[in-house]
Amino acid sequence: MENLFDTVHAEGFRDTDFLPDGPNAWNSYRYWNKLHHLSKVMAAMSEDYGPPVFLGLCEVEGDTCLRDLTQRSALRHLGYDYVVARGADERGVQTALLFQPMLFRVVASRSVRVPSREHRLRATRDILYVKGVLYSGDTLHLAVVHFPSRRGGSRKADRHRMLAAAALRHLADSLSSCLFMAMGDFNAYPSDPVFRRMLTEKTSSLRSAVTQKKKRLRSPEGTYCYRGEWGYLDHILVTESFRRRLCGEALPFKRPFMLTPEGLPLRSFQGPVWRGGFSDHLPLVVEFTVP
Repeated sequence: MENLFDTVHAEGFRDTDFLPDGPNAWNSYRYWNKLHHLSKVMAAMSEDYGPPVFLGLCEVEGDTCLRDLTQRSALRHLGYDYVVARGADERGVQTALLFQPMLFRVVASRSVRVPSREHRLRATRDILYVKGVLYSGDTLHLAVVHFPSRRGGSRKADRHRMLAAAALRHLADSLSSCLFMAMGDFNAYPSDPVFRRMLTEKTSSLRSAVTQKKKRLRSPEGTYCYRGEWGYLDHILVTESFRRRLCGEALPFKRPFMLTPEGLPLRSFQGPVWRGGFSDHLPLVVEFTVP
């Protein structure tokens, strides 16, 4: 969601950049413009696929943003409810899940903590775990992740992401025989060790819903573009029992209104300049069958 903050300071968190008197001049107009744009993307998804049963969200400050998005934006007509993690990220950004309560009934949810501070690292976003029942009666397990930043490419950043990957791997392995899906911003390309070794090696219960063929990787495709190079930092991972339900692979979702004239994601901010856009990442969508 690229920094979906409200305009009020949250005590104990470093959110001053996104306040009306902060460097980003994050006022009510910009906030509601952002909500309008995000709801427009989700409405466009609904036109193509029907309203998604659930959506995993990254970089959301908390309840105020989610209430406004689900109840006060154009998205209110789709009737979404939400669950949000309660992590200790220093900026206060969280992971969240939107879901349609008539199609997916949540029976349990919790935050899975990444043990950052035990390793003398800054606290990062928690993994949001949600257990629910589909309208078919199937029990479904979901995880929404936002792994630590890869900024600087340092060993410390790699080690931090490895800790997050290990936490997700432990959760997934405990549910290896179940319908389990993990989605979100992994801050890791498919070739990165954090992704390859911890999540998709042969002993892992998880498999990627994105087909990574060499021919396709040479094409300008992915969810994120860095210095003109497209790639997948965002992923959808599933257990084998869920993989059999997928109708094809996970694909980036994009429409012309979400892009710049150069075909790049139209962001909310480009450096300090407000662009009034959508996000620096493209959504990733997958369809699955329900008996």
